Amino acid sequence: MDFDLATMAIVFGAIFLVELPDKTFIATLVLATRFRPLFVWIGVCLAFLVQTLVAVTVGGLLAQLPKRPVEVFAAAMFLIGGIVLIRGARKADEEEAETEEEFSHKGAATAVGLRAVGVSFGILFLAEWGDLSQLLTASMVLQFKEPVSVFVGAFLALATVSGLAAVLGRALLARVKLATIRRVGGVVCLLLAALTVLQIFEVVSI
Repeated sequence: MDFDLATMAIVFGAIFLVELPDKTFIATLVLATRFRPLFVWIGVCLAFLVQTLVAVTVGGLLAQLPKRPVEVFAAAMFLIGGIVLIRGARKADEEEAETEEEFSHKGAATAVGLRAVGVSFGILFLAEWGDLSQLLTASMVLQFKEPVSVFVGAFLALATVSGLAAVLGRALLARVKLATIRRVGGVVCLLLAALTVLQIFEVVSI
């Protein structure tokens, strides 16, 4: 099984920046205040594992379609992702408060052990379904044609973000504004869109 370290690094960086200001980061942070952070992290990582596998599988299936429509689709997904992140930066603080309120009432506060893992898995699995990071993961399979490398890079990014949320969430948000992270993530998506367009017109090749 071959791994492309460059692809893994690009995917890791892109998904990390996209997921860090996402509602799943806040949801994990809130869950970690109710249950043991380790149990939350395990449950969230299991949810991300399944969701990443689904995204990579969908990307792999789409990659079997004719090359040009697939590349156009990938470019459109990156472009949309960039626009969504940059436009959403203005409302980041407001959405943070709304997300905390939403997830603070989900799951029994007394859940421990495997039950806490199960609650965390269920909540994040539903929250992540059809999420921007999942769509971008599928698009990067189309872009790089390296499904295993994309899977590893995306999952490690998601696991890292959830770990930061569970252990250092409050401290991180006190120092870095979600709006700033969203703008950076949006710029990365726009760069990926531009790279894909250049690839379509055969200016560059990957």
